[in-house]
Amino acid sequence: MQVYKQRTDVPQHEKWDLTHIYASVQDWEDDFKKAEKLGKELKQFDGNIDSGQQLLQFLQLQEELSKTFTKVFAYARLSNDLDTRDSATQVLLSRSQTLSYQISKATSFFTPFLLSLDESVLKTYIEENAGLKYFEDDLWESFRYKKHVLSKEQEEVISAMGEALSSSSNTFTMLNNADIKFGDVTNDDGEQVELTRGMYTKIMESDDREKRKEAYKAFSKPYVQLKNTFASTLSSNIKNNVTMSKLRHYPSALEKALMPDEVPLEVYENLIATTKKHLHHLHAYSALRKEILGLDELHQYDMSIDLVKQFKKEIPYEEAYETMLTALKPLGDEYIETLASFKDANYIDVRETPGKMSGAYNFGVYGVHPYVLLNHQDNLDSLFTLAHEMGHAMHSYYSSKTQPYITARYTIFVAEVASTVNEVLLINHLLKQADSKEERKYLLNHFIDQFRGTFFTQVMFAEFEKLTHEKAEKEEALNADVFNGIYEDLYKEYYGDVVVLDEEVKYNWARIPHFYRPFYVYKYATGFASAIAIAKKLLKGNKEDQQAYLDFLKSGSSDYPLELLKKTGVDLNSSEPIESALTYFGELLEEFASI
Repeated sequence: MQVYKQRTDVPQHEKWDLTHIYASVQDWEDDFKKAEKLGKELKQFDGNIDSGQQLLQFLQLQEELSKTFTKVFAYARLSNDLDTRDSATQVLLSRSQTLSYQISKATSFFTPFLLSLDESVLKTYIEENAGLKYFEDDLWESFRYKKHVLSKEQEEVISAMGEALSSSSNTFTMLNNADIKFGDVTNDDGEQVELTRGMYTKIMESDDREKRKEAYKAFSKPYVQLKNTFASTLSSNIKNNVTMSKLRHYPSALEKALMPDEVPLEVYENLIATTKKHLHHLHAYSALRKEILGLDELHQYDMSIDLVKQFKKEIPYEEAYETMLTALKPLGDEYIETLASFKDANYIDVRETPGKMSGAYNFGVYGVHPYVLLNHQDNLDSLFTLAHEMGHAMHSYYSSKTQPYITARYTIFVAEVASTVNEVLLINHLLKQADSKEERKYLLNHFIDQFRGTFFTQVMFAEFEKLTHEKAEKEEALNADVFNGIYEDLYKEYYGDVVVLDEEVKYNWARIPHFYRPFYVYKYATGFASAIAIAKKLLKGNKEDQQAYLDFLKSGSSDYPLELLKKTGVDLNSSEPIESALTYFGELLEEFASI
């Protein structure tokens, strides 16, 4: 695998081209000033909306501002993520965030105003102004929140506090991506080198157990050392969320998080309860892993090594992309041709470089195109990550192309479906291409581990969030010891007694960025279960199922997530999709054990 010590070494076609958003920083500055101006103009509507025409003018101006600010923020965020150490891009991002708070403050009057109207008045406005038809669904949607919206003065105060309320998340991001140092580990030549996240992933898959242990200790050490700092940022984030939920009269922080998607509380609780009924599969997995590895004790640093070695190989990025395209053929020619065109269009930033944001994501920019961040390592994991993120990218592409701006941005809930369908189709393709039992066993091992990480681990995280927020709601203490205790108990319950709990395990909560987006991770699990059901339909080759799925990708946020999923044949109000996915995991494990 090629290691790049600086960004200039990376081939041009494997890097983003942010000039697709703005040709220069000066162009960004021009739109930044435009957004500032539009925000001030919107503020002038405060107390001055007395007719349907004035309401329409406000909403049209607000959408223009939203489009402009989306590009302003995207350019700053994407620029900074290429090197989080760069002070110039840090300034752009900081200014964008401050502008966001200013815009929020300038428009904070609107929702209280809207909800002060009699519904009959709003209905008359819409009937008398044809332009308001475009905004009608959003206007009526606002009335769902009527009892959760505060007075105009209170909303202004909350908006003014926006930057302060997000400071814990910002602090975590800087600590976790820019400031944290993992120390040195021993490379293959016996030299001490600084550990990076990409190296850590590779080493944890190494056959050398001592190296795995060394890397695990080195990776965990800063989180243990900074436990109180990380506990402070996470505690503040949770408490802020709980406080806002109480101020807005929600029964709980969880129910506040579920409301935008109109997801019943029972869906979240059922996910956890149904998963717990099937934890015996995960316990069996742990026992099987220990047996195959021939270990007296199974530790956390033994959980990522492949149980089948013969077919472990590097998969260059070019090969990975072609494999993905072949695997996704059940999605149809239109999908494949579009996806193929993304590869050399500078939509994807492929390689890990110093200071670059860790992990992978898709960022769709309306009116431009999707941008995908990778830290590609030329292995099977990276192939799956590529398929996953390009699922998001195609979802962004289809929604932006098909939907008007107001409904183009899909929710996170359905986003994880689009990405995971691609992963399920990929594993199906790879299993079909397997030339031997050993190769099939290798692939089954990989997908079982993928299932474990995307489903079981995320459900465990979801329960961690639920328990910690409940403590905050009861005004109980939240500190490193409390987080350690909750995380350790959950880990024992989910993975069983066969896994030895090293001291570092209980600190794993400290390194999870998704905890700063409360009640987000459960959507990985519901998305995974939904994707398995959809992929099974697609693999049957029924054109109607294929079209139903493409229509789903093109739907954006034109309906609530559960309703959009029903159109593909998946009903998450029932436990059936979760039960079916967990049964499938048991079958995969049983086949793996029998080979």
